[in-house]
Amino acid sequence: MNNSEYKRAWNEAVSFFETRFGPGIDIDGILFLIGVQELGKGKVQLSKEEKTDVIHVAVCTLLEPYGYYEFTGTDPEGWPHFKQTMKLPHLRPLDQQKLIKEAIIDYVESQKLSNVPDSVAKQERIK
Repeated sequence: MNNSEYKRAWNEAVSFFETRFGPGIDIDGILFLIGVQELGKGKVQLSKEEKTDVIHVAVCTLLEPYGYYEFTGTDPEGWPHFKQTMKLPHLRPLDQQKLIKEAIIDYVESQKLSNVPDSVAKQERIK
């Protein structure tokens, strides 16, 4: 993916979340929302530690397709667990952010998340 495709895809991913949750959502907010989605418990009250755990679930989920983590199952409370399968490379902060953004883009695309209404998306698939 070249730089302009990356920027377009990132803006589309952010737009997906802003359309549903309001403008100004940052990468931490997106990670939290992905973690909540993957947790699958809906709207629940979370402690500060659980919120950190939710973000960890998101990071593991996002980096699983890259081979860094493997889903191992859920615990009795329904929390997903992962094991690290490959050491993460030492990256500069901007490169870390780019990796996470690319993983978010891939997640949005793989989950077929879009701002395009279903009727328009169906018409596009038919073409």
